[in-house]
Amino acid sequence: MKRILALFVALILLGVGIGSILRPEKQQLRGSLSVVEAGAPTGISQVGNYQIEWNNESGGQLTLRNPAGKILWQTVAGQAFVSAAQGKETVSEQRGMFSFDENWQIVCTEQRVEMIIDNEAEQAMTLSGHLFCNNSQSVLYNLYFEPGETPGTLQISAWLQDPQNYQPSSKFNRIFLTYASNSEEHFFGFGEQFTYFDMKGKKVPIWVSEQGVGRGEEPITTGANLTNGGAGGNAFTSYMPIPFYMTNQMHALMLQNDGYSQFDLRRPDRVQVMVYGGTLIATLFDGESPAEIIRQYSELSGRMKALPDWVHSGAIVGMQGGTEKVRQVWAELEKRGTPVSAFWLQDWAGQRTTSFGKQLWWNWEVDYDRYPGWDDMVADLGESDIRVMVYINPYVVDVSEKPNARRNLYQEALENGYLVKNPQGEPYLVLNTSFKYGMVDLTNPQAVFWLVDIIEENVLGAGASGWMADFGESLPYDAIVASTKAASAPILHNRWPVGWASVNRAIVENHPDQELVFFSRAGYSNSTRYATLFWAGDQMVSWSAQDGIKSAVTGLNTGGLSGLAYNHSDIGGYTTVTNPLKNYHRSKELLLRWMELNAFTTIFRTHEGNQPENNAQFYSDDETLDAFARWSKIFAALFDYRKTLVAEAAESGLPVVRHPFLHYPDDPETWKITSQQFMLGSDFMIAPVTDEGATEVTLYLPAGEWVHIWSGESYQGGQFVTVPAPLGQPGVFYVKGSPWGQDFVQKLEAEKLLP
Repeated sequence: MKRILALFVALILLGVGIGSILRPEKQQLRGSLSVVEAGAPTGISQVGNYQIEWNNESGGQLTLRNPAGKILWQTVAGQAFVSAAQGKETVSEQRGMFSFDENWQIVCTEQRVEMIIDNEAEQAMTLSGHLFCNNSQSVLYNLYFEPGETPGTLQISAWLQDPQNYQPSSKFNRIFLTYASNSEEHFFGFGEQFTYFDMKGKKVPIWVSEQGVGRGEEPITTGANLTNGGAGGNAFTSYMPIPFYMTNQMHALMLQNDGYSQFDLRRPDRVQVMVYGGTLIATLFDGESPAEIIRQYSELSGRMKALPDWVHSGAIVGMQGGTEKVRQVWAELEKRGTPVSAFWLQDWAGQRTTSFGKQLWWNWEVDYDRYPGWDDMVADLGESDIRVMVYINPYVVDVSEKPNARRNLYQEALENGYLVKNPQGEPYLVLNTSFKYGMVDLTNPQAVFWLVDIIEENVLGAGASGWMADFGESLPYDAIVASTKAASAPILHNRWPVGWASVNRAIVENHPDQELVFFSRAGYSNSTRYATLFWAGDQMVSWSAQDGIKSAVTGLNTGGLSGLAYNHSDIGGYTTVTNPLKNYHRSKELLLRWMELNAFTTIFRTHEGNQPENNAQFYSDDETLDAFARWSKIFAALFDYRKTLVAEAAESGLPVVRHPFLHYPDDPETWKITSQQFMLGSDFMIAPVTDEGATEVTLYLPAGEWVHIWSGESYQGGQFVTVPAPLGQPGVFYVKGSPWGQDFVQKLEAEKLLP
């Protein structure tokens, strides 16, 4: 009887599983293509410098070629390339994490091409016709090709219209563009992605979000999901997803849409892009190398401006604890001759204990009880050419319970109507850990002016030269904003961190003589136009590929291809967990290995984590302090080289930290690299040690000859090599003959930093 019952239950579950898999929204849409040849005869249209050929053979196919004859974009012969659906999404949110459940009531997959029109005056071409649906309805579509906004680009626009009145479709709110790929094509980019580098075979959602806690690492992901409503995240949750990719075959595309979108790369012979709404706008890039594509892409999306020298001349000491502790640690660093650019004092506004650990009072003013003599400390640091950095975000909390608060910014924002509202017209209070916060409405000019004044008066007024501009990714899906001209929250959501970055950029531009810097976590397309610097967010204090030190390297590698020219991670990670099932506490070994990693990135900055008392810290003992001083000096020894990379980034968009694919795009081994290694500019190859207890490291050296920094031994490229990597010696190589490599070794020898 038990076996029969078990079989019955299994069949029910199997049926549910099959039903879920067979739902249309779980599959790529496929449909037939028909042609009215009288309106769409075979022919070639000229669009700017590009040719678009329509061919009725094989059932109909569009092919776009550049002047050299290279195919930039092509549809799948005889199959629909524009599709539509009427869908309804159910969106749940918990602590900045969003979950989408799709339900498509009507799908329109049968495409008929009825007319092709050349517009010679605009150097454009329009292809149009009907889409026929699974309920006998139809919808008009238009596909428009025109020259792009910048050289080397071409723009594709697709939109849906009601057949009755030719107005934008009021019924169909999903539009799809399907085009050809092949089994040998590999897809890279998509913003800052932390799990995969090559997205071929994946379905990639584009929605700004908290990255989650664990992101697949167990048991922490399941624990976070059970206790925090899905806050564990997954392989694609990211603070900074960007709808842009390039491939090993030098195809590149960026969506110009702001709402939710996804790239379905699961089928080997095609790509299907879906966006919410009735319009899809995409830009194609015509480059012959990754570097050329990055130049074209960054010209369109916005290049990061050159960093001031001070921010990457030495370590940024991230710590908490008050004035006395800062002075004690400073004395230890001075004793060791540690090059220090700044002290980043996250807890400047006061610290509170929550269910998550040590967090801050989100009320942006100096807490003089925690930092007595703040002004004297800032002045003393300044005399040693050390700057002070702090922490802010675009949220505010009620500080009625904080005894020493001089202003209650939440109450000010509430009384003036400066907060984002919920559907009931009340301030939208969002749960963080064990407290709720209000969001300053960035569509309200008065609210923005108020926020700018606070930062200028309380941050700059406190003597800070920089700050972490945290968050920006959690605008609720059903939020109501002040501006009647602004789009709805589902469209604004991805743009919200861009707006937050623009607020901070305005302050930097208002004070050009102060060389101000802020570093952002969340972002989207065009964030690079405003942000001065990025960091990779809240990795766990673990060795994992999903959400630990390895994921930080993957994020650097992917983000660099998407315009994040200056990026880095917290040394040692951030998210610390104390749980009866398993503790995630930062070990001394992990901290030391993360120091080695960050010494070869743009910024060398520490973080104590959310449970400082449970983590090894750079000041925990003499040995760790000595190691921190050594790696700060190694980081500083690369300053002159890094400065050339910063200038190159501002000029061309090329990142400081580079995936090897950027310089060796024809080598298939580079396509497989995720977290194993990265390059600093074009001269150095870095293989950080990211496995606990490892004493050697294996990496792939591309073509050429490479010199191992620590031994001076030369290795021929085009092969995998394994080298010793005890603590203090990660895998570091330079291209043989590189003046920068030779200069670096000479500096290490002069300062006695070699083993």
